[in-house]
Amino acid sequence: MSTEQRYTVDRLDASTAVLIDENGNTIAIPKNRLGVAPEEGMILFIPVDRSGTPDWNEARVDREGAEEARKEARKILDELKERDPGGDVKL
Repeated sequence: MSTEQRYTVDRLDASTAVLIDENGNTIAIPKNRLGVAPEEGMILFIPVDRSGTPDWNEARVDREGAEEARKEARKILDELKERDPGGDVKL
C-alpha cells in the first residue's frame, strides 16, 4: 500500500524544480524525473512506497488545489495592500 505526499512547486530553473512539502521542507528534483511538466505554484501529489521513497515519475497534479492556493494568496496580498499606507520608502 502506498501513500501520497503533497508538494508545491516553488520555483524552476533550467533543469530543476524546487518543491516544498507540507512541513515547509524544500527539495530540488531534476524536472525530467517528474512525470509532469512542472509549473510554479503547481501542487503535486507524489506516491511514496512503504520505505518512504517517493516515485517522482508518478506525480499527479492537483489543479483545483493550486487554484485555491492562488486565490488565497491573492486575497492575502489584497488585504496587505489595503493596510499599507505607502510612502515609507524613499529612493
